[in-house]
Amino acid sequence: MRRDFNLALAKGPRNGANSNMRHFIPFLLLAACAVPDADPAPTLPDTCGVSNYTDLIGQPATALEQVLIMDMVRVIRPDDVVTMDFREERINFYISADEKISDIRCG
Repeated sequence: MRRDFNLALAKGPRNGANSNMRHFIPFLLLAACAVPDADPAPTLPDTCGVSNYTDLIGQPATALEQVLIMDMVRVIRPDDVVTMDFREERINFYISADEKISDIRCG
């Protein structure tokens, strides 16, 4: 009795350790699709002194007129065209559409 080698490979061993392996393939595929835990957002160094002005977030943009800032400052409103140059000593004040300070970042 001659057995076809390709047929034997296709069927695999009977009642062997590998015969149940095909049942685990869907679980292996699901495990490969698992999303790893996301790393927290990196914290950027405070190179321009943003921490001194965080209390201004949420206040009207006119609050900037009452604060003496002796450093390089840029005020960015919605739809403003700004350069992409990064200056670590510059403070960027982001103003929302309702004229409130929404964010402050170095750059």
